[in-house]
This record gives sequence, C-alpha cells and structure tokens, in this order.
Amino acid sequence: MNNYKHHIKETIKLAYPVVIGQLGHMMLGVVDSLMVGRLGAVPLAASSLVNGLILLIIVLGIGMSVALTPLVAIAKGSEKHDECGIILRQGLLVNIVFSFLLVVVIYFLADLIHYLNQPVEVAQYAESYLKILNISIIPFMLFQTYKQFSEGLSFTKPPMTILIFSVFINAFLNWILIFGNLGLPRLELDGAGYATLMTRIFMAAAIFIYIRNAKSFQEFDPSLRFKSVNFKVIRKIVNIGVPGGFQMFFEVGGFSFAAIMVGWIGVNELAAHQIALNLASITFMVGLGISISVTIRVGNFLGKRDSVEIKKAGYSALFIIAVIMSLFGIMFFAFRNYLPTLYINDVEVIKIASSLIIIAAIFQIVDGLQIVGVGILRGLTDMKAPMVISFIAYWVIGLPVAYLLGFIFDFGVEGIWVSFVVGLTLAAIFFILRFRKFLKYTQLNPKNSQEKH
Repeated sequence: MNNYKHHIKETIKLAYPVVIGQLGHMMLGVVDSLMVGRLGAVPLAASSLVNGLILLIIVLGIGMSVALTPLVAIAKGSEKHDECGIILRQGLLVNIVFSFLLVVVIYFLADLIHYLNQPVEVAQYAESYLKILNISIIPFMLFQTYKQFSEGLSFTKPPMTILIFSVFINAFLNWILIFGNLGLPRLELDGAGYATLMTRIFMAAAIFIYIRNAKSFQEFDPSLRFKSVNFKVIRKIVNIGVPGGFQMFFEVGGFSFAAIMVGWIGVNELAAHQIALNLASITFMVGLGISISVTIRVGNFLGKRDSVEIKKAGYSALFIIAVIMSLFGIMFFAFRNYLPTLYINDVEVIKIASSLIIIAAIFQIVDGLQIVGVGILRGLTDMKAPMVISFIAYWVIGLPVAYLLGFIFDFGVEGIWVSFVVGLTLAAIFFILRFRKFLKYTQLNPKNSQEKH
C-alpha cells in the first residue's frame, strides 16, 4: 500500500504542471473569443467555425508530437540518455515535415469554406483568418516537439510556465492588432490570427532557448547536431504518432459531429450543448494531465523492464482519476442549475444546459478513465489498438446511438449526450482491458530481459 501511495504522489507531482499548462492553452482560445466577440457576431461566428475546422486537422499533428513522450521516457528509464537527444532531433525532422503537410491540407481547405453553406460574410472572414492561423501550425509543432521531449524527461514545469506567459502575450497582441492600438492599423479578426501566429513563434523560441541552455537538460543532448537521418527512430515515432493522431481525431471528430446533430434540433439546444461541453472540457484537462503523467511513468518503467511497477503506476493513475472525476461529477450535479448562469441569462437555455450537466456528471468518470487508459497504452507504445477502439466506440457505436436516441426515439439533445456516456464507457473498458492483457501476457524483469508471451 505504501508503494501505491508513492505512485499516487509521483503521478500527481508530474501531472499538476501539465494541468495548469493545458488550462493556460485553453485560455489562449478563451481570450481570443472574448476579444473577437467585441467586434460583433459575424467575426465571432467565423472564429468559431475556423477553430472547429483547424482542431480536426491539428490533432493529427498533436498525436504525432506526443509520440516523443513515451519514447523519451523509455530511453531515460533505460539510462540511454544520448538516445533522448536522438529522439528529439529525429522528432523535429518528422514534425517539421508533418507540419508542412498539414499547412498544405489546410490551405486548400480554406478555399472550401464557401461550400459549407455559411453566410457569405462569415465565409469571407473565416477564409482569411484560417490562412493566417495555418502558418502558425509550424511554430506550434516546434513547440509541441520540445514540450513532449521535456515532459518525457519528467520536466513538466517549463512548458507550463511558457504557456502561462503566452496567455498574457496573446492578450496584449490581440489588443494591439485587433483594435489598432499603439498606432498600428485595425486588423480585426485577421489581427487575432496574427496575434496567435506571433504568440506561437514566441512559444517555440522560448522553449527551444530554455531547453538548449538549461543545465538539467544537457546530459540528454538537446543540441541540433544532426549526425544522420535515423530511419529506425523515425519509424518508431511514426508508428506511435500516426495511430495516436487518428485516435485523437476519432474522439474529437465524434464530439464535433455530435455538435452538428445538436444543431439540427435547435439554437437553444446548441447553446446549452456548448455550455455543458465547455464545463466538461475544463475538468477534462485534469484527466489529460494525469494521462500525460502516467505515460511518462509507464514509459520509464518500460525502459527499466519492470512490469510490476508498470502495473502499480497504471492502476494508481486510474484510481486517482476515478476519485477526482467522481468529485467533479458530484460538483456538477450539485451546481447544475447555477453553472449555466455563468454563461447566459436565457431561462430556456439554462434549463436545457442543467439537464445536460447531469449527464456530464455521469460521464466525468468514464471520460477520465478512458483518457488515462490511453495514456497508459501510449506509455507502452501501444497506439494501434486504441485507434481502432476509438473508431468503433465513437463512430461505429457512439454516433449511431446518438442519432437513434436523439431523433428516432425523440430524446433530443439529452439522447445525444447519453451516447457520449456509451462511447466513453466502451472506450474506457477496452483501454483498461488492453492494459490488463499486457500485464497478463508480458512479464518484464529488470534482471532478466527475456519477455514471456
């Protein structure tokens, strides 16, 4: 039991800076929305449309960059410190190439906005804004590469600090460029795009300079001294990154398509959906922090070839998230009528949102378990199975159930939200079963490198 307490303590110690950093990343979007909202409904609608579209594409890049975390953690656990630097450099190559591919895809996607049946003025704003944001993917991916490298080494505070500073820098640049302050021209929505681009350049430069010069990183060789293109390492990154990106895409895409379904029902239902989903997204950041933390710890123990500690690290993280998300669920239920009033004064929207928050209180636990389950499997470099599981849970089962409950059985938006519980529960169960299968059939011993299957 004392050993499990140690694991719980170490997991939380790694996780809390990640949680704060992710909340900081969320605040970048919140600040943009608040400041763009002052321009009027059309720019805000265009901003919302673009952010939804770009998220569906950029998660593929995030998945690719996240592949570095378990590989670096495994190398560190194996005490192959030079290999950490090799993974970083090869990861930079992969992510730079991949970011350019994403830029090309989104550039052509921007020309298709006019075919999405949006109001003409919204489409015009959105096309220009998307093309500016598109360029920012390159520095974003550079930041992500160094962030995942740092977290893989268990240094979770540097990215957190940079993300917090970035919120203030982004707000200042928005103030200047959106509204034309300090003698600069008023660029409105395009100004928000340029502010995001400049903020991401700062983020990439700041984390590069810090990691390159901080003493704590030097033993892991974070230099840019490329000796060769290491196809073996690149293959490892791609084998984790591609299915990892599609796993994220299937999850995010499932929720995005569900939002489209809600829009078929009505405006009030869509507003209530956004309120409840935003609240759930905030608590989800805690789950994401625990998930990244357990990826690091499981990766370390995999590098040490210690299946006993892998088991304890994995199960302790699942215990932590079950407790935390249960508390969030109780809070959601208790304040279900109050929380929507923080967003809107409309009585009908508040009533609908309150009912959705009750469902959100239920899926808090399974949502936390599934994201931590993914984190465990990522630490084991096992991402192909989670990709398939996510596709089945969210698209093959979740979305049809959403349509069936929402429209065939006429439960409306509440029926669609019940489908979230179904999809997340299935994902959580099968991720945990996959982990249990690893523990059952793979015995690793630090003193004996033989694996028994």
